[in-house]
Amino acid sequence: MSAGRVVERSPVVFRIPMTTRFRGQTVREGVLIEGPAGWGEFSPFPEYGPRESARWLACAREAASEGWPAPVRASIPVNTTVPAVGPEQAHAMVRRSGCATAKVKVAERGQGFADDLARVEAVRDALGPAGKVRVDANGAWDVAEALRNLKELDRFDLEYAEQPCATLAELARVRRGCDVPIAADESIRRAEDPLQVRAAEAADIAVVKVQPLGGVRAALRVVEACGLPAVVSSAVETSVGLAAGVALAACLPELPYACGLGTMSLLSGDVVTDSLVPVSGALEVRRPAVDFSVMSAFIVDSPSWLRRMQEAAS
Repeated sequence: MSAGRVVERSPVVFRIPMTTRFRGQTVREGVLIEGPAGWGEFSPFPEYGPRESARWLACAREAASEGWPAPVRASIPVNTTVPAVGPEQAHAMVRRSGCATAKVKVAERGQGFADDLARVEAVRDALGPAGKVRVDANGAWDVAEALRNLKELDRFDLEYAEQPCATLAELARVRRGCDVPIAADESIRRAEDPLQVRAAEAADIAVVKVQPLGGVRAALRVVEACGLPAVVSSAVETSVGLAAGVALAACLPELPYACGLGTMSLLSGDVVTDSLVPVSGALEVRRPAVDFSVMSAFIVDSPSWLRRMQEAAS
């Protein structure tokens, strides 16, 4: 065996129902792999092909074989994530979370802008004037819609807007035309060259997800090269995958914004006993251990997922 080769033992396919429909998904699926450093998670979204999924696999392998750089902080401030739910449910979710920052999904397919306004208004009310509200459109608006809608939504004092449009050129136009700071997410994690965001002057903030960027070390290099303040966000993983995001946030030199890592509430179960859930709006920097008695409830036989992992590795 060559030096540095990853030992992948006991690949396990999991399927966990979600508590609320999110990004069009009602279940979260993926593969857990074990190596000498612990467990890693491979859980690319359905729309990701083998080439993009290879980065997700690199992240899982790093977690399983190498572990992560030493942390520089012991806890991570986090936001609560509010899916495209009604205003009453949104209000209750925010109050229950204990977080002082909320990221609100907007531009949901099948809903109108009035739904967005009502949801964001409810979240602002739940947080109070001192809380911070950010919105995420997942690239669904065109430039005119983004400029119009963000002007309306900014009555609730937005901290920033995440990926209001799909392309870098559109983001740059929105950034020049509105007062709300712009954060890039998909433009970084799905780009062949994530650093184009800086060259295009398309964003004020970089949203980084550790799996799509290929692991903690790869994400650190992207953040350094982008030269933008970073918000570490999750890809709605189990606590195994979430731990990698926590590790990234823990070793960033600066962390000026609350991170989008408080997402365990979106899953109905987990593969560990002591899940990574925020307490008083913060996550402790730690790596929970897989508990087979807990994980067994979510293990499924799925050759297609194992094949997907093999294709990402080729």
